[in-house]
Amino acid sequence: MYSFIISIIVLILGYVIYGKISERIFGIDSNRATPAITHPDGVDYVQLPWWRVFLIQFLNIAGLGPIFGAIMGVMFGPASFLWIVFGTIFAGGVHDYFSGMMSVRNNGSSLPELVGQELGNGIKQFMRIFTLVLMILVGAVFISGPAGLLANLTLNSINVTWWIIIVFAYYMLATLLPIDKIIGKIYPVFGFALLFMAVGIFIAIIVNKAPIPEITSGLGNLHPKKLPIFPIMFVSIACGAISGFHATQSPLMARCIENEKYGRRIFYGSMVAEGIVALIWAAAASSFFGSIEGLQHFVADLAPTVNKPAIVVDLISKTWLGPVGGILALLGVVAAPLTSGDTALRSARLIAADFLHYDQKPIKNRLIISIPIFILTFVILQMNFDILWRYFAWCNQTLAVFTLWTITVYLAKNNKFHWISLIPAMFMTAVTTSYIFIAPEGFHFSATISVSIGVSTSLGLFMLFFFKSKQFNKVQ
Repeated sequence: MYSFIISIIVLILGYVIYGKISERIFGIDSNRATPAITHPDGVDYVQLPWWRVFLIQFLNIAGLGPIFGAIMGVMFGPASFLWIVFGTIFAGGVHDYFSGMMSVRNNGSSLPELVGQELGNGIKQFMRIFTLVLMILVGAVFISGPAGLLANLTLNSINVTWWIIIVFAYYMLATLLPIDKIIGKIYPVFGFALLFMAVGIFIAIIVNKAPIPEITSGLGNLHPKKLPIFPIMFVSIACGAISGFHATQSPLMARCIENEKYGRRIFYGSMVAEGIVALIWAAAASSFFGSIEGLQHFVADLAPTVNKPAIVVDLISKTWLGPVGGILALLGVVAAPLTSGDTALRSARLIAADFLHYDQKPIKNRLIISIPIFILTFVILQMNFDILWRYFAWCNQTLAVFTLWTITVYLAKNNKFHWISLIPAMFMTAVTTSYIFIAPEGFHFSATISVSIGVSTSLGLFMLFFFKSKQFNKVQ
């Protein structure tokens, strides 16, 4: 319990201290007009108050990752708590803040355009395709996940298939309509549900004196299949520590923010809020069944075809909070992926529109871009959820690598302290490269070979950056 409480305090202090450091390194200008002021279009560029933008950003990024990812990640042991805390402060917060503010400074440009500006046209073309594929993957994952949870809530009076249709229909409307028509209005309701869930489970942990494993008990690997902590855990706990998906959502809010001075609250603050949600669910899952081993045994006994994290969430919520409280908590869990899935497909539309230079003000143009995206999402939905999740998780963290290197080059070009993003960029490069070589869905090499390739790749990119940075200095 002490480790859990201290971890939350450290996260809050991280926002106050490291978030301020990030803000000073970027160099905000409160007198500079934001894209919402210079390019209003009534569809995507719409001025919104900072608290509403924060709430939308938080809901956008808090998908299944900080809940399902935390439950799967905590099976590795107390080391997962350290990754959530320090990953959020030194990697995720930095990643989200700088990518968001870079978009603000570039008229709300989508992530592939920002990457291309700093890393070159060739990488920009690759990132356009890679990011678009990830957004469609996210849309598919976040239709399947909440549909399963909603089917449990309705006691199968509405089955999963019908919930998939309903959720998909909502995503279509949220993708096509102006941002202040559905997203701007319905998110406060979802926000209440998500906050109730987090606060409710937190209070239940305290009241039940849940036996949360302490970090002081050791950081050894407790995973039942002995999957290596590095790199598997760092990919399993994606959105709860760092997520490339966030950088695809930030441009949506970069087009709505009224003043640069709100950037830290919106971008860094929402990442810290997500880290707290991840901590709460990691603590709940590791203590509800008596121990991490108890969680492992419960999950192992479930049928391989079911959505195991969803069943864990359902059981914890209804047991600790009662029927009514449990339903409200589950609505919060449902709200998280719903509000990420709809904006993922909206981001896909904007990325494609930026690539094609296609004006999105007319509804006809939005339909022309969106219909192929909807068709691809439907096709991907036919895949097994577990397979979808694994590929989403790796693509997600790989996108974070590209974003962190983009931030690093941007800072170096502008003669700013680039080590703040360079260190997490190198670490995540080693993580994602090692993962694809060691994972069953990857090349399935040995741990020694995989980690060696990962570390070598990271050091190679560092040397490339080192030589390129000398050219930046000569240009200046």
